[in-house]
Amino acid sequence: QVQLVESGGGLVQAGGSLRLSCAASGSVRSINGMGWYRQAPGKLRELVASISNGGIINSADSVKDRFTISRDNVKNVAYLQMNSLKPEDTAVYYCNAGNYFGNNYWGQGTQVTVSS
Repeated sequence: QVQLVESGGGLVQAGGSLRLSCAASGSVRSINGMGWYRQAPGKLRELVASISNGGIINSADSVKDRFTISRDNVKNVAYLQMNSLKPEDTAVYYCNAGNYFGNNYWGQGTQVTVSS
């Protein structure tokens, strides 16, 4: 089992920045990738960015030039640095971790609200 706890969400004006953190605990050695997803009201959950153990990054086109995902493998923490935020980035952001056995784990989510 892997437990994920997100932090760092909040309210920010358009053009501002936030950094989300996701702390993993439990069977962290089994993790082979981590990522961030988001879900806006009335919309499906979508991938924002992911990073593998080998450092391979995959980002959504809508955030590619503004958001940066990173990991601290010693502390077992994943980060999402979000710059130049737009109102359309408003959503609940969820941390995700996948392991070598094909299991997926989710955090509880953190709200990001961008005002215009």
